[in-house]
Amino acid sequence: MARTVEKLSALAVSKAKTPGYLGDGAGLYLQISKSGTKSWIFRFTFSGKQREMGLGAAHTIGLGDARVKARECRALLLTGKDPLEARNAEKLADALERAKMITFDQCAAAYIAAHRSGWKNIKHASQWENTLATYAGPIIGALPVAAVDTGLVVKVLSPIWQEKTETATRLRGRIESILDWATVSKYRVGENPARWRGHLDNLLADPGKLGRVKHHPALPWQDVGGFMKELRQRDGMSARAVEFAILTAARSGEVRGAVWEEIDLDCALWTIPAVRMKAGREHRIPLSAEAVALLKQMPRVEKHVFPGSKRATPLSDMSLTAVLRRMDRNDITVHGFRSTFRDWCSESVANSFPREVCEHALAHSLPDKVEAAYRRGDLLEKRILLMQVWSNYCNSVPVVASVTAIHGAAV
Repeated sequence: MARTVEKLSALAVSKAKTPGYLGDGAGLYLQISKSGTKSWIFRFTFSGKQREMGLGAAHTIGLGDARVKARECRALLLTGKDPLEARNAEKLADALERAKMITFDQCAAAYIAAHRSGWKNIKHASQWENTLATYAGPIIGALPVAAVDTGLVVKVLSPIWQEKTETATRLRGRIESILDWATVSKYRVGENPARWRGHLDNLLADPGKLGRVKHHPALPWQDVGGFMKELRQRDGMSARAVEFAILTAARSGEVRGAVWEEIDLDCALWTIPAVRMKAGREHRIPLSAEAVALLKQMPRVEKHVFPGSKRATPLSDMSLTAVLRRMDRNDITVHGFRSTFRDWCSESVANSFPREVCEHALAHSLPDKVEAAYRRGDLLEKRILLMQVWSNYCNSVPVVASVTAIHGAAV
């Protein structure tokens, strides 16, 4: 009678060369590839599905060891367990044991390193590092990432949730992303304890109800003419950069990073590439006659329109702020002039430009996604007129009219 198990011999295994499968019985097979490599396979049926499980290379695992491994698999099947799933669970358990040495700080550093090149803003990585080091590091930084649970996340967020709500919400999102990365990397298992919906929203107050966002202090639009007159009396690269920022309603970083190759004086157009824009889209800014005149007065000694003291680098953010401080205007910011422009667009009775034209001037996306889908242009022609009207207004200083009394005395 032919044997049904342990049909192979060590000699037969060593001499086998034909590609295919040689059965030893009870689910154990020697697999021979076309290249001649040999490995052990265990075939079995679980939940009505045919499955294969590799047991190792034949040059490492001998016939006797392969039979022992196959016998262990059959024993698991008798208890109703899938040998493949059991092995994967064992590997995961081993990985988790190793992960106990992987700290949250190490995972954070790995996450930032993996995503740094994809962040368009060079400050983004430092913002991540700073907030995590300041608030998360002292509490969970040195702990195994697998040990970070809901209680620890709440312990990190609670001290700043009320007073620094915006920072706290960003920190929560960053912790959630790092823990997601750790889960995918097999350093932890289970639900993410930093997730908001259906989890932390039950433990922490709704950030939208804790207080309104503090906007950048802005100059009232009615005062811009007088401010511009005083600003133009000041010399220096920084003062001209502030003036240009006001005339173009651009962000401070966009102005400071401007290079001459972005400027077309003949067409009176400034084209900011997508990589320098907050929204990641190219933005064209029509230049008024006053903005063009300002640029023509600037020395073209470096690539930057507004070079810093080192010439090869642009002005710093603080250099523009310093102009306002020297003017004793601690009540406003450079970024706030964008709000000044937008308020003028909305409130000036002499201004009848449509809302979408004003929003495009600020490189804002339309809030109505349906409307935005139908308005794919940048309304440049209309914005040319808008920016010239704005520039004209910036050049005008309201005259305070005197009132003549009945007896001829000026009041």
